[in-house]
Amino acid sequence: MLAVNLSELLDGPLPGVEEALDLVAGFDDALVHGLARLGEDRAAALSALAGALAGSPLGVRAGEAAEKIAAGSVTDEHLSVLAGGRAALFGAVHDALLGRLDGALGRARAPWEASPSAASSGADNLLAGCRSWLHELAITGWRGVDHDLVSAADQTIEALLAVPGLRRTAVLLDGLAAELRASSPIATMERLPARRWADLWTRALLLSQPGGPAAAVPEPAATVSGRLLLLGVDVHEHGTAVQIQVHAVLEPADGGPARLVRASVAAPKVDTIVGPALWRLLQWHPVLLGALAEHRSLDITDQPILDSGDLVWHDDRAEAGEPADPFATARVLLGGALAPAVPPLDRHPVRISEPVLVEGYTAAADGGEVTFDLGGRPLAVDVERLPSCGPLTPELVAASTACIGLVRWDGGRWALQPLAVQATVKRKPVTAHNGDWALGPTDPKVMKAEAKAGDSVAVLRERAGRLLRP
Repeated sequence: MLAVNLSELLDGPLPGVEEALDLVAGFDDALVHGLARLGEDRAAALSALAGALAGSPLGVRAGEAAEKIAAGSVTDEHLSVLAGGRAALFGAVHDALLGRLDGALGRARAPWEASPSAASSGADNLLAGCRSWLHELAITGWRGVDHDLVSAADQTIEALLAVPGLRRTAVLLDGLAAELRASSPIATMERLPARRWADLWTRALLLSQPGGPAAAVPEPAATVSGRLLLLGVDVHEHGTAVQIQVHAVLEPADGGPARLVRASVAAPKVDTIVGPALWRLLQWHPVLLGALAEHRSLDITDQPILDSGDLVWHDDRAEAGEPADPFATARVLLGGALAPAVPPLDRHPVRISEPVLVEGYTAAADGGEVTFDLGGRPLAVDVERLPSCGPLTPELVAASTACIGLVRWDGGRWALQPLAVQATVKRKPVTAHNGDWALGPTDPKVMKAEAKAGDSVAVLRERAGRLLRP
């Protein structure tokens, strides 16, 4: 039944989505070449973006900002208004897409009610330093960025990292600077990740606005207790960090309705640690890892939770419960669980990541690409996101008959990212989850390869210990 509902996503494009994305693309192209060198076409692109906001509270200010920038006057205020307009357009696209997805799934979603939070005190000078660097990037354009301009952010980033409440902004700025530094000289690049860099620039500029709470690390809105039933885990791997994001259904202890929540933990790493060894970096969360590997529920007590539905995970506030099959949880509880609201700054289509159960499809593989046929309509399966630290493979997904996954919208289309599958391999039923190897691999071939390669995490820790000894 769910597969039939998901097929509604493939009915065709939503009205206005393509037009909104075209307006954003025009603004992003202006950032590529720099706002100091606007020609008629790029000035028209800024005016078109401002025109799309005419009926919004930003309308008048956006029109003035586009006019002034086209005339050669680029101020922090003008940039902030247009960045806000760009974010608003993406927010509208996000809401339209998520609304269609919720409608297809029959999923109820909580309204956004932000908890009050105090703005960071005494940090306006640091935020001004952020805006100054972002201002220079916008004027220069990505094509004109060099090592000197990238290095100009180092002192500000270092100062931001020293303030715990501003580390979200600091890490974002540091990531953008690192990408620009690694890509320099950008002028010689054939293709630029224009949308990605513009996304990072926009978010950083909005986070660094003076007198507002946006830059501060979000504070938990409340605490929750109850039974946590895990659905699956999404592994985010980077050369210098790894994060696991667990999607689950919470049955509150107070008898309230079941709700969708997430729990994330992360650790720094080096790029030589890959595959199943990644789990050893997260060994400080044994209760969570054990529940993933053994398919158990968790009894949580007073876990802090953000307005976005994200648990601020404390392993010592969780206890392993009874065995709980994620597929049974998905079949019984997922359809009626209340989805969390989306924070304003997270309203971007690329951040859509909704857990679903899909059954009754026909899987097909062609040249490394996998699709699920939902009643005659193909749904792309994003097998490139399958982590190297789990047992899921494209071949196993292509042999599956049921899948727990995350519905995403990226590159102008809907796709499903598998978290777990049920399949038939050599006439035997097989169930595999991304988190099955959280306590170590269970596949004999992988175990043999791991034993032969040795424990890279232990070796690196031992070598680091030597370096730190007096």
